[in-house]
Amino acid sequence: MDKIIEVQHLTKKFGNFVAVDDISFDVRCGEIFGFLGANGAGKSTAIKMFCGLSRPTSGTGTIAGLDINRQFEKIKQHIGYMSQRFSLYEDLTVRENITLFGGIYGLSRSDIKAKAKVLLEKLEISHKADDLVSSLPLGDKQKLAFSVSIFHHPEIVFLDEPTGGVDPASRRRFWEMIYEAAESGITVFVTTHFMDEAEYCNRICMMVDGRIKALGTPSELKAEYGCDTINDVFCKMAVTATRQ
Repeated sequence: MDKIIEVQHLTKKFGNFVAVDDISFDVRCGEIFGFLGANGAGKSTAIKMFCGLSRPTSGTGTIAGLDINRQFEKIKQHIGYMSQRFSLYEDLTVRENITLFGGIYGLSRSDIKAKAKVLLEKLEISHKADDLVSSLPLGDKQKLAFSVSIFHHPEIVFLDEPTGGVDPASRRRFWEMIYEAAESGITVFVTTHFMDEAEYCNRICMMVDGRIKALGTPSELKAEYGCDTINDVFCKMAVTATRQ
């Protein structure tokens, strides 16, 4: 399978409001795919459909070969997900979070124990395994949340503004982890408000008012719109938005 996401004419309406308006695109296996847009552009609504959490009003699509209209429960077994708003239970310890999500993803107790040991050592937080997640610095929380989201080695992981509020050094380390995940065969679908991060993606899709306004590699988009940076391209797109 060369394409892990394929959507055609995907639309989501809430009453008379069209949150996602007739979008069509694909994501290739192993790609780091950036999904950009201002607040209200329709990004999170689209991701909910991709993750099997919301049904489209119309249109078709597949995630890892599974139909988003009919096989949405199976889709959840093939993906990972992390958001800025919620990723870990702060009133549980680091070890308890790993064990919980490992169980949710269907791993055996022995696998969880072995993989948790490796993960804690890799993140250099073995000494914090029995500390509450709420006590961790934000950078460590985000790295742990990302690691937990790919604990079961999914085919694709959705990252919804994962680096919000994180310091620049932690953001760089986070993106190193994203590249490691992609090199291991995991496709990464990421939204971000940091346009310098968008430059790290293989391809970028820009949403405005629920529609796709631009799609291509960072170099292609900068050349097409005569801009030096992706931030400049984004600004050109954003000023055309009519939604508040």
